[in-house]
Amino acid sequence: MFRGRNSMYRVCAYLLSTSALAAWPATVDAQSSQSATEAGETAAGQDDRHDIIVTGVHDEEGQAKIVSNGALGAKPLLDTPFSLSVVDAEDILRRQVTNIGQLFADDPSVSSSAPAASTNWWGTQIRGIGVRNYYVDDVPMALHWGGDFALEPIQSVTALKGLTGFMYGFGSPGGVISYRTKRPTPAPLLTTEIGYRTAGIGYARLDAGGPLTRDGAFGYRLNLAGEKGDAYNRAGVNRLVGALALDYRLAADLHWYATASYEDSTLRHEPFGVYWSRYSDTALPRVSYDYDKLNIANSFYATRTLATATGLDWAFAPDWSVRLTYGYTSKLHHANKMFVDLLDRTGDYRGFAYNFGSLGRSHFGQALVQGEIATGPVRHEIVVGTSLQVNLSDFGPADSHWGNDFNGNLYRNQPFRVTRAIAFGTDGWPSREQQRALFASDTLHFGDHVQAMAGARYNLYRLSDTDDDPTKDSSYRATALTPTVALLYKPVAYATLYASYAEALEPGSRVDGIYVNAGEVLKPTISRQYEVGGKYEHDGLSLTTATFRIERVEPIEGVGHRLVQDGLTLYKGVEATARYRLTPALRLGAGAIHLDPSLRTVASDNADILGHVPAGASRWQVTGNADYRPPALPGFSLFGNVRYIGPAPTDDDNRLAIPGYTVANAGFQYQTRLGDQPVTVTGNVNNLTNAHYWTQTNVGEAINGALSLRLAW
Repeated sequence: MFRGRNSMYRVCAYLLSTSALAAWPATVDAQSSQSATEAGETAAGQDDRHDIIVTGVHDEEGQAKIVSNGALGAKPLLDTPFSLSVVDAEDILRRQVTNIGQLFADDPSVSSSAPAASTNWWGTQIRGIGVRNYYVDDVPMALHWGGDFALEPIQSVTALKGLTGFMYGFGSPGGVISYRTKRPTPAPLLTTEIGYRTAGIGYARLDAGGPLTRDGAFGYRLNLAGEKGDAYNRAGVNRLVGALALDYRLAADLHWYATASYEDSTLRHEPFGVYWSRYSDTALPRVSYDYDKLNIANSFYATRTLATATGLDWAFAPDWSVRLTYGYTSKLHHANKMFVDLLDRTGDYRGFAYNFGSLGRSHFGQALVQGEIATGPVRHEIVVGTSLQVNLSDFGPADSHWGNDFNGNLYRNQPFRVTRAIAFGTDGWPSREQQRALFASDTLHFGDHVQAMAGARYNLYRLSDTDDDPTKDSSYRATALTPTVALLYKPVAYATLYASYAEALEPGSRVDGIYVNAGEVLKPTISRQYEVGGKYEHDGLSLTTATFRIERVEPIEGVGHRLVQDGLTLYKGVEATARYRLTPALRLGAGAIHLDPSLRTVASDNADILGHVPAGASRWQVTGNADYRPPALPGFSLFGNVRYIGPAPTDDDNRLAIPGYTVANAGFQYQTRLGDQPVTVTGNVNNLTNAHYWTQTNVGEAINGALSLRLAW
């Protein structure tokens, strides 16, 4: 286990809480506080046109105006021929978000089966496909076995839906979750917040920033946070978060930046993770929120997560700039985590303890040049770059354990405790994954109404086992070229119709010994996406819609017991989201996705699943949200959302489905003035109706709430 955490937590929490409470007699203008904070952050973000991560700069209604898309460079949102969803820091604070599922509660295409205060064990999906691609300030982040990143230091989170092979290289075709950390503000900023979550979590936060020099050329942003206590599901939460961002304008056309975020987290005795592969009935067990019967008292999942990045931006000529980026991320896992195979509707299960130590690290370097030229009447936006990514993975199989250590029933107490010695060594199964890439794109502007975009990325991929045991060698090399093309038509400045084609790459593998072509290295699988969509932002109405077809290629058994890359899973769908300001005080939103997924090509031994729905994919998801700010009560707002997730099969056999369920959330925020001090009081209730439901990986999230007090100094 990690040491030295409790004393650090107590110091951090004490400083934050006492400073906030000491200011209680002072007064506050929350509206001016919020506007000052947002103005500072927006001003700090005005230079983000050259950011390479998927981020947004927002207007007063929170609509993203400028986004960056990896190798496509920075573009207005309306000129991006893909579907995006952006959540900013103010929305994160307002809804008191803690995980990915809550982050994208208003977007029907992005979901997570992991409830709050539980480990996101491969639970995130975009368009029905699992997400494996995470980035922090453009640097790849290995969030395996826990796909949530600390949100306290985050300025925005973006979901780029669909295939991203050209923009980001190798990865799964579901999409990308990209985090952008908070940056220095041009004006001094200091806010503190203390809060409480049911059933007994206290938390405290500090956000400070501003210039460090008289001329404002050197700025900083510091975020500290801590939380500790028992959550609604009886999981013991203990987290410390720290983040620092620096920005130094070396000259008018040259500036340097650096960011670092660190989280030390231990989640104790969380409810079991659930598997359905051995389930024998057609109906599911009754959902119980008696969480004390759903955990092992001395289980835990502990992680240390670090994300760093630094770079130089140089505007070396009019309309031309270059960005150099280097980043390092790491995540250390120490797991004593519990899973159960549910057996029948009476609630019987077989329980498994999983112990392991694992360390994932990534080094990332990139050089990107972006600029504009004209050839006659055609204007070109050019992006050219090269990158190197090295992922290092260390897993200690000798110290790992997976065993049927306990059995039981969901509705009875579980007395099992782990008493054997646990080791968390990471030596014994190391690997090195390397990607080298060259990429270029050109967006051609034919007047004000028509754009055409073409881009390509050439990837050299290499996987190396550094273990000396030749029987476990799975090293191989592969190269691939991924193109992206798009056509955009803008009938007016605030509307876009587009059509795009993109490819994604997933690394191949060495064929297992059970096949006749054992030892052969399969080429990377190339998945394809066709998308037609539209975007509109004008007069209080924001609308996005897309029709897509994703063809995911996967290995299957071919003729003569040979493993080949001929499998095909098809994801067809239509998605739409809309937001409309009905009156100055009332804003309404809605969204839906209809997915028509199917297994189109399967191994001969699996012919009975041909045409089935892929595991975990729901045909329908629908969302709705509202925001009301009563004119008679300035500074006060009510908001809420509701989400329906339709039935989804637990496996490709489609013999069992998780029933559909609906969850509603509601909250309020009151911004006022106590003397000269701005104060914001925020409260939220999740699962307002206490709906009982199963997810693909967990029992559902019972009703729970949060309340906080934030002061701007």
